[in-house]
Amino acid sequence: MTEQPRDTPQFFLTAPSPCPYLPGRQERKVFTHLVGRRAVQLNEILTQGGFRRSQSIAYRPACEHCRACVSVRVLVRDFVETRGFRRILAANADLSARMIPAQPTAEQYGLFRRYLHRRHTDGGMADMSVLDYAAMIEDTHVETRLVEYRRPRRRPDETSELVGIALTDLLSDGLSMVYSFYDPDLSERSLGTFMILDHIRKTRASGLPHLYLGYWVEGSRKMDYKARFLPQERLGMIAWERVER
Repeated sequence: MTEQPRDTPQFFLTAPSPCPYLPGRQERKVFTHLVGRRAVQLNEILTQGGFRRSQSIAYRPACEHCRACVSVRVLVRDFVETRGFRRILAANADLSARMIPAQPTAEQYGLFRRYLHRRHTDGGMADMSVLDYAAMIEDTHVETRLVEYRRPRRRPDETSELVGIALTDLLSDGLSMVYSFYDPDLSERSLGTFMILDHIRKTRASGLPHLYLGYWVEGSRKMDYKARFLPQERLGMIAWERVER
């Protein structure tokens, strides 16, 4: 009997389930485990091939009759900050951004719960416990960091206020934003957009070409925002294709 080496990835297909982005459709995913000494290399290859990471799982849509989910990465060297983007950057100029090890804290979880309660009460993550959150952050066998965004203290006796978190993978060709959340009471700051803009700047400063944003889903209002960061590349049936507008 032929045995597969432990470092050889095995791929699996999920059963059909309701699509979270397009009503009335079913989704299926192909996935594999990111474990072992080749996890970093495998994550690089799969991310560049349109997969996304969730904890120690890499997955990609494999729906039979739908190709709406399209992998998107921003071409950071050519990216141009529009007037609207510059306004958002200026509105958040007082925030500090610090890249730290991927370790969960009670402060992060409190912000995470407020975000879910206000923005995603009906989503699959709504019931995540503190242990679930810790697993989301810590369960990684690849190069992963947290980027903390903080607002300065208003009085000398106050500590800086955590207003946003981005869970980010470090790749040889850029950064991949795995998941992000922010203070839902600061909607005027457009923190979600700001964190992407900040990651674009971080990627460019590192001399790397790509910021991976996950899937853009045409027809889904939840995913419309990803199409704004141009130029970008979208993964087609054969290769990444540049999109200017």
